[in-house]
Amino acid sequence: MLRYILKRLLQGVFVLIGVSIVIFCLSRIIPGNPARLALGQHATQEAVDNLSKQMYLDKPLPVQYILWFRDVLHGDFGISLSTRRPVTEDMKQLLPATFELIFWSALFMVFYTYLGYGIVLYALVKLKELFVKPVKRVLPPDSDLPEVTLFITAFNEEDVVDEKMENSLALDYPADKLRIVWVTDGSDDGTNDRLQTRWNGKVTVYFQPKRQGKTAAMTRGMTLVRTPLVVFTDANTMVNSEAIREIVLAFQNPKVGCVAGEKRIAVQTKDGAAAGGEGIYWKYESTLKALDSRLYSAVGAAGELFAVRRELFEPMEPDTLLDDFILSLRIAMKGYTIAYCTNAYAIESGSADMGEEEKRKVRIAAGGLQSIWRLRPLLNPFRYGILSFQYTSHRVLRWSVTPFLLFALLPLNIVVLLLGESPLFYGTLLGLQILFYGMGYWGYYLSTRQIKNKVLFIPYYFLFMNVNVLKGIGYLKRKKGSGAWEKAKRAEK
Repeated sequence: MLRYILKRLLQGVFVLIGVSIVIFCLSRIIPGNPARLALGQHATQEAVDNLSKQMYLDKPLPVQYILWFRDVLHGDFGISLSTRRPVTEDMKQLLPATFELIFWSALFMVFYTYLGYGIVLYALVKLKELFVKPVKRVLPPDSDLPEVTLFITAFNEEDVVDEKMENSLALDYPADKLRIVWVTDGSDDGTNDRLQTRWNGKVTVYFQPKRQGKTAAMTRGMTLVRTPLVVFTDANTMVNSEAIREIVLAFQNPKVGCVAGEKRIAVQTKDGAAAGGEGIYWKYESTLKALDSRLYSAVGAAGELFAVRRELFEPMEPDTLLDDFILSLRIAMKGYTIAYCTNAYAIESGSADMGEEEKRKVRIAAGGLQSIWRLRPLLNPFRYGILSFQYTSHRVLRWSVTPFLLFALLPLNIVVLLLGESPLFYGTLLGLQILFYGMGYWGYYLSTRQIKNKVLFIPYYFLFMNVNVLKGIGYLKRKKGSGAWEKAKRAEK
C-alpha cells in the first residue's frame, strides 16, 4: 500500500507541473500587455515598464515560465488582474473560507455515498409504501411453471463440480422443466471429464478449448439456450433449494426483466478479516439492494445468482469485467425493473485472505469504472428518472469521485486547522479522522495474525475497499481488451 501511495504522489508531481504550464500559458495569451491590464489604462508608461520587468515580460517565454514557477514556489503569485492587488493578499482573505467549503463539500459527499443515501432511500421507500401497497403474487401450478435453464460458466472448477451438481439437482423445481447447462471455456483440468462421466445425462456441457473470459462464454452459451427464463450462477456458490421458485415468482410481474438473488458469505469461525469484512459489507449491501428494489429497481445484479428473460439478453463487449452488472442494467434501461429476491440466495466462502480479496475488489472497481463509461446514458435523469438517481447514488459515486474525496479529507482538515479556523472544532474532527485511520491500521495488524475483531475490521475493510477503487484505475489500463482475469481463491470450508 505504501509503494502505491508513493507512486501516486510522484505522479501528482508531474500533474502539478503540467497544470502550472497550463496556468502560465493562459496568463500569457490574454490580449494586451498583462502589466498594463494589471495597472489599468491610466497608468504611466514608466510604471508599466517597471511592472513588466517584475513580471519578466522582457525575457524569452521559457525563461518567463521558469522564473514565474520559482516565484510561485516561494509564495509569490503576482498581481490580480481583477483587484489589482497582490494575489497572496486576496488569497489570505479567501483561502480559509474556500478550504472550509471544499472540506464540508467533500465530507457531505462521503457521508451521503456511504450512509446518507441509505437514509434517504429508507425514507423514500416508507413514503412510497404509504400510498402504494406491494402486490402479492402467487406461483401457478407445477404443470404451468415455465422452463428454466440453470446456466453455469466455469473455468477449472474440478474441485466443486460434484458439490455444485448435487446442489443443482436438489433444487425444488420440476425436474422436467429445469435444464442444467455448463459452459466451460478454456478449462484444462478435470472439470469436463467429471461432468461428462459422473453427471452424464443430467447436464449439458458446452466446451471450447480457448479461454476468452466469462462474458464471452455467456454470449456463446446463450445462443444455445431456448427456455424463456435463464438463471445464472457461479460454480463455487451453493443455492438454496427454493431459489428457482422464488425467482420465477418474481417474474410473475411482467415489468420485471431481471431478478437479482441475494449473495451471502459463509463466515466460518476460523475465517479471518477477508471473510469477516466481506460478510459485513454484503449484509449492508443487501439491505440497500432490497430498499432500491422496493423504491423502483435494484441497481444491478451479482453474478453469484441472477436471472433474466431470455429475449432480453443482449451480447456484451468481450472485455466486459462486470457482465452481471452491465447486463442487468441494460435490461433496466429498456424500461424493465430489476427485482431483488432475498428468498433466493447463493452462499459462497469468503476470500482465502486479504491478498485474494484485493484481487476481487480491484477487478470489481475496474469493472465499475468501465461500467460508468459504457452505461453513461444512464446518468441522464431526464431520460431515466428514479433509476438514474439510484444508479448514481448507489454505484457511480462509490466507483468514481468519493474514494478520492475520502482520502482528501485528512489533508483538507489539516489545512483548515492551520488557517486558524475554529481550532477546537476542526482539531476534534482531525483527531476523529486520525483515530479512524488508526483503528483501520489496527484492524489490518490483527488480520495479519488471524485475530478477529469486528469493530476494527469495519474501518479496515472500509479503507481497504476505497484504496482498491484507486488501484482499479491501473487494473483497467492493464486489462484493456481482455475479459479473462485471474480467479481469487476462496477460503476452505
